Amino acid sequence: MRKLYAIGEALIDFIPNRTNIELKDVTQFSRQVGGAPANVASVAKKLGSSTEMVTQLGNDAFGDIIVETLEKIGVGTTYIKRTNTANTALAFVSLKENGERDFSFYRKPSADMLYHASNLDEINVSNQDVLHFCSVDLIECDMKNAHLAMIEKFEAAHGMIVFDPNVRLPLWDSAEACKVTIQSFLPKANIIKISDEEIEFVTGISDEHKAIQSLFKGNVEVVIYTQGDKGATAYLKDGTIIHHQGYKVEAVDTTGAGDAFIGAVINRILNTELTDITSLFKGKGEEILKFSNLVAAKVTTKYGAIESIPSLEEIIEEL
Repeated sequence: MRKLYAIGEALIDFIPNRTNIELKDVTQFSRQVGGAPANVASVAKKLGSSTEMVTQLGNDAFGDIIVETLEKIGVGTTYIKRTNTANTALAFVSLKENGERDFSFYRKPSADMLYHASNLDEINVSNQDVLHFCSVDLIECDMKNAHLAMIEKFEAAHGMIVFDPNVRLPLWDSAEACKVTIQSFLPKANIIKISDEEIEFVTGISDEHKAIQSLFKGNVEVVIYTQGDKGATAYLKDGTIIHHQGYKVEAVDTTGAGDAFIGAVINRILNTELTDITSLFKGKGEEILKFSNLVAAKVTTKYGAIESIPSLEEIIEEL
């Protein structure tokens, strides 16, 4: 069975009880399991795919609830390590009236940052499998080296590599360090998912078309450009362009929407027998975008990332 390996952070998001309020003024939060790779693995699993989370958590209550939550969904936790050296990462989130977010992270360092590449020796992958990663754990730490080792493992097996930069500047020493690191990892991916809020920062190019085209370097075959409720567009290396206009919903919390989108994309990929990316998107690109836009839209209508994931049956009913 084809499988997703999601590597990177799994953490606890503390979501405020009120919207349109600064983080310093929030007095009550609800606890939600989050972290983009964990969200993506959860979405893909809930939609029917086989998934594994690759990370490290602290030996603490927050690590316990993350493992319990992932196992309840069915995400594989075999490759989640635990440590006494650091705590599980925390993120405090403030919500604006339109559901957009601000973050304050507690991870100096967190357990995921200390995950060592040698832990990957027990993982065997094939050309049927998909790797997903983001930029949060690409800061200078052991986990960055683990990402490089995991990418090499997938390259050797001819597996599919998906990169969502998912820019979180507060975690970096400087914006430039974030940009340079992301740019160094982009050519290693076969599929890049990037949002309209990130593309100029990541590429340094203000012209949208030129910015997208600049991403076709190295192993990149498909760039998926997301624009919130305006939908998403898949650009193929051969010049093919596929667009879906998205869905209009009353958003209350956009936390995890981008993760839901790419998790749904990966689910659709794993649901086929095609491993040639260009052929896959030429044949099923429109269906993939339509499906994934709906999953992402549904997630924004509820609070939290993992708790708001719809079932496959819910999505099929509305397609």
